[in-house]
This record gives sequence, C-alpha cells and structure tokens, in this order.
Amino acid sequence: METQLLMITPPFTQLNTPYPGTVYLKGFLNTKGISSYQSDLGIEVILKLFSKQGLIDLFRYIEKTSVSLSENSMRIVALQQDYIFTIDAVISFLQGKNPTLANAIVQEGFLPEASRFSQLEELDWAFGSMGFQDKAKHYATLYLEDLSDLIVEAVDENFGFSRYAERLGRSANSFDELYDTLQQKSTYIDAITLNLLEELIQKSNPKIVGFSVPFPGNLYSAFRCAQYIKKQHPNLKIVMGGGFPNTELRSVSDVRVFDFFDFINLDDGEAPTEQLIKYVNGEIEQNELKRTFLLKNKEVVFVNNPLIKDYKQSEVGCPDYSDIDLNQYISVIEVVNPMHRLWSDGRWNKLTMAHGCYWGKCTFCDISLDYIKIYEPIAAKEIVDRMEQLIVSTGNTGFHFVDEAAPPALMREVALEILKRKLSVSWWTNIRFEKSFTLDLCRLLKASGCIAVSGGLEVASDRLLQLIEKGVTVEQVAIVNQNFTEAGIMVHAYLMYGFPTQTAQETIDSLEMVRQMFEVGIMQSGFWHQFAMTAHSPVGLNPEAFNVINLSAEIGTFANNDLVHKEQSGAVHDKFSFGLRKSLFNYMHGQCFDFPLQEWFEFKIPKTKINPDYIISVLENASFPEFKQNQKVVWLGSKPFIEFFTKTKKGKSFEKANLMIHSKNDLLEIQLDKEVGVWFEKFILDLNETPKSTVSYQVLKNSFETETQQDFEPFIFSKQGEQLRSFGLLIL
Repeated sequence: METQLLMITPPFTQLNTPYPGTVYLKGFLNTKGISSYQSDLGIEVILKLFSKQGLIDLFRYIEKTSVSLSENSMRIVALQQDYIFTIDAVISFLQGKNPTLANAIVQEGFLPEASRFSQLEELDWAFGSMGFQDKAKHYATLYLEDLSDLIVEAVDENFGFSRYAERLGRSANSFDELYDTLQQKSTYIDAITLNLLEELIQKSNPKIVGFSVPFPGNLYSAFRCAQYIKKQHPNLKIVMGGGFPNTELRSVSDVRVFDFFDFINLDDGEAPTEQLIKYVNGEIEQNELKRTFLLKNKEVVFVNNPLIKDYKQSEVGCPDYSDIDLNQYISVIEVVNPMHRLWSDGRWNKLTMAHGCYWGKCTFCDISLDYIKIYEPIAAKEIVDRMEQLIVSTGNTGFHFVDEAAPPALMREVALEILKRKLSVSWWTNIRFEKSFTLDLCRLLKASGCIAVSGGLEVASDRLLQLIEKGVTVEQVAIVNQNFTEAGIMVHAYLMYGFPTQTAQETIDSLEMVRQMFEVGIMQSGFWHQFAMTAHSPVGLNPEAFNVINLSAEIGTFANNDLVHKEQSGAVHDKFSFGLRKSLFNYMHGQCFDFPLQEWFEFKIPKTKINPDYIISVLENASFPEFKQNQKVVWLGSKPFIEFFTKTKKGKSFEKANLMIHSKNDLLEIQLDKEVGVWFEKFILDLNETPKSTVSYQVLKNSFETETQQDFEPFIFSKQGEQLRSFGLLIL
C-alpha cells in the first residue's frame, strides 16, 4: 500500500524522546484522512551503532583503517571485548528494561572505563543527592561518551549524540562548504543511516519523503539522505521543513539546494503540507502552494497563495506517536544539572498550550517570525483532552509543554481541568517570570503535577531588562522564583551575557544577583548563553538603535539568521564565558557562595555594586497579595474535621473549634473561634458541590463576614489564614 508522506527526523536530536515535529504533523494528517508514516532516524542509527554487532563492526572498521590513535582511544580498542560484551545490557538498562543492572554498573569492574570516568572524582558531591539508579545512568552515560570519543577521533569527526556535522549548518551563508562535503564519499555513520533509510522506504512505500530539520545538527544528514533518495528513488518527491529552514532558509536562493530537495516549506506545516500533497497528486496547480520554495525555470521561487488559510490550533488534531517505538529511547544523565536532566532523562509527551508568544516584545528574539508573532492559545479543555489521548496511546503520563512562554491564565485553567478530571500527571514548561505567578497560583500548578518551569531572567540588570523589553524586573523575578520554590516547583533560569551596551560592571552585578538567588534557595538551575544577534530580531533588524555594527552586510544564498556583529564601544564579552559558567556550576550545587567574584576570573573585574543582602531584603519587603473581587477561590485540601471545646481565660469562657486537615504528608491542627470553624467547614462542603469547585473571592468574603460578624481581611492574612492557604485554600 502506498503512503502519501514518509516523515523523517534525521540524525541527531535527543536520545530520550522523539522531537515533536513529525508527531504534530501526523496528528493533523489523521484529521484529513491522509496516510503517513514517521520515523526518528536518529535513535535508530544510535541503536544500530551501539549494539553488540554494531561495535563488532565498528572495531573491525577502525582496525582496517590503521588510523593513528591517542592513548585514550588505544585503551578503548584494547578493551573492545569488554565493550562488546556489555553494550546490549547497558542500552537495555538505559531504556528502562533492565533496572537491576544498576547494581553491577556502579561497582568497579563491570564497565570498561576510559577518560570520561576521570570526572567521577570531581562529581563525588553530586552522588549524595543522586539516587542509585541515577548514579548508574550517569556511569552508563560516561561509558557511551567514551565510545563517542573514539568514534570522533577514529571514524567521524562530526559525530555527536544530539547533533551531527553541526558546524556545517551553523551560520552557513554560503552553501559551498556543505555542498562540497556532500560530494565526498559517505561516512561510516552515513552508511548506517542510508541503510536504515532504504529499509524505511521499502517498508512505507511513500510518494513524498519529508525531512523535519529542527537544528543545524540535523541539516547535513537531511541533505545526505535526500541525495541518496534522488539517486536511488528518483520518482520520489522530497520536502524539507522544521525549525532550521523556518529561521535560516527564509531567503534561500542557491539553485544547488534543489538538486537535493524538490520543496522547502516554512512555518506551521499543516496547510503547506496539505497543499503540497494535493499538488504532487495533481489535484491543484503550483500557484496554490502555501509558503513553499521550489525551482522554476532554473530559479528559486517562493509560492505563497494568500487564499490558503492556516489552520486554527483547535483544528490540527492530537499529536500522534504511532509508528515510533517509544520503548527504544534511552535516558542518559550527561551533566548533573537538574533542568538539563529533564531534557535527557525520561520520555515526555510533547504538547503546546499556545501557538506563539503572548508577550512578543523581547528585542533579542525572532519576534518578526510567525512562530513567535502569531499568538493563539488553545482551550484548556482541549489541551487536557489531548493529554488524556496521549496517555492512552503512549502509556506515558509525563508532559513537556514546548511553548515559547506558557500564559499564566491558561496554565491556571489547565491545572484546574487536570484536577477536575483527577489526572495523575507530571509536567513542565517555559514561562515568563510574570508577577501573576502568585504563591497560590504556584501551589495550584504544583497540585496539578507541575514539577518545573524554565524562564528567561536574561541579564539580571533592570536597565538591560528594560532595553530587552523583557517586561520584568530583577525584584519581580526574585519574588516569583520564591513563590515557585515555596510551592515545590523547580526553577531554571536562562541567563544572558553580552547584550549590546552591557558593561563589565553590569555583567558582574548580574552574576552577583544570580549568586544571591542561588544562595537564598529561590533558583535551582540555570545556564548562561552569550547574546547572539539574529536577522529577524529587533536588534538584528535595527542594529544602530542598539549601538551595534552588523558585520554580515551581505545576504547569503543559503542560510541567513545568525549575524556577525561587534559593539560600537568595542566591548568584548567572550572573556566572561568561562568564569560565569564555572561559578554557576558551583552555585547550582550549593558551593562557593562565600568566594569573592574575582575568584572566578583570570582578569581584573570591577567590584559588584549590589548590596550583599539585596535579594533577601527584596523577599522580606515583598508586599502582601492584593485580592480582587472576581478572583477564583479553590479548595484543594481534604475534608476538614472539627471538634468543639471551651477555653477559659481570666475567668471568661470562650467557645472554640479545633480544625484538623490531613494532607498527603502532613496534618494541620489549628484553633479558631467556634463561629469561624463552623463557617469554614460549611463553606468547604458547599464549595466542593459547585462546578469546578470554585467561587469568587467576593463570595468568600461575604460568606465569612455574614456568618461570623467579623472582618475577613484580618483573618485571611493571619497566621491561621496563611496555614489554611498552604493546605489548599487558594485565591487565584
């Protein structure tokens, strides 16, 4: 049976979970009754290479080439029988199929060890907080990385677990280097890839082959595969889409690109793919294509029929993981970084709460492109419907919402819907550090299964945050981080250095802000990125406004996104890279907070101007929340138990209530005036009878004041009120 479209993610992206591009598109094609087949070619190549037969073939190949080896690679070759003997068991362990092997892995003598294991002494501190299985995963990861080092040195210098020949795709204004590389003989990794590709084509019998290319590290393999198909299956049509062409190939004009691909689609793939399939089937004319590059009269043309509308997010269907064996993915722990761990360990179902970014103003971001610019949220009920469908189809209850920035109001509605349906899930997403993330909202998100958030603190300087148009302040970020942390949700911050006009003083002050946030425990993970100027960002579109000189004056014929630039001030930011990352590595693990900042740098830096207890003072002086009449009231706690007793003080007797509320891991006992206790028990019972278990704050206030004849605000901000809120009385 012929398949209309074979969708492939070429090597390499992630080892632990499929990249969602083809998964999303297959879900849409299902709604149109269009037959498709999908494959993560990257994981298939990895499993072929890192298998008993794969290593036998690899070592045999290395011996035939007689390449000169380093001492480390010679050691691995000498121990080849130990690698061949253990590889299948280790891969099975990392796939979660052989958990008891952890006992052997962590003992000396089971795994052969090369240079990567020299890191272990430096990581002794980490294993105190890592579980037994995690420790074994980390050992097994080092074992695979040793083999990877051998492959890079002796077989293919471009190999990498999550990227392949990435250098050829980065800032490739000209197609020349990639084209010349493709004229050379296929590599050892290519041979494995192309054999598996042929099997895929035979199995799926496609009419069109589509390559989803999210990153520069997928580009070379996509071209190599397309080259093979053109030669071996000239009747097949080939299309490329995904994140890389969406950002880098918007002005492609080199005709040689179309020796490999017949079409390149941009942005949301649903409408362009549907039109392309119709065109290949002879159902529509060429001028009815949507956002599609092709070759016409020996020139690259872009066809984008304005009458063809994009699909609403409610119309694109539920992501579909069928065709992909989810049990084959391997969980690795490369670095002991709590947030990066989520990227590489465990398999997550990918979903989106909203298309685009609701903020859409950050000056370093590609806000002129549709994937950021066009904001369209999905209804909470529909999101949770899709979660339930994916739980049934994949057996997984973990979700990664891959939003640019998940909207707080929609997160609240999704959390309420999850709790209403009594789903037991875990999820994480990317956010902006909005002041609307109150402590109560964070508690709600935690109760619904939220385990972590990541967000851009960028440069922890109010002047630069304003220049970036981030819409937040350092003070606001600190308070929001405290709210997430107090609720039990891990916080990861994306940190930036080298933004235009940033001074050395601001870089050091930013580091000091970060140091303090880690020291007081309101940030658990972070990563420093150096500013990169892109063609579709406000900085790239108007560099003069940011005192930047664009050195990439000419538009290339291939990839055009990353722009080489320099600051008019002559500032050089690269030199801060090592010190920023080294200090952060230590702060993340609770170390070296008392080190002077100068300790991290080999050159003279200015003294920080930030008060050493600035973050503490911000948190201590944070104002009480202000509740509005229409805010929702939710009770997440268990049914309260109440006992009455009489308390005598100075000869006077008072009727009191002892309120007991059980949580999963605690018991709250508080004493209240009898009328307050009676009101609370009745109010909670009534609240649980209402739809979604919510009423407004005004209803809560009126109910309290009517039943108790007391003012509500002094009560809700009292110690007892805060205890009740911590046990589930949330005002959202």
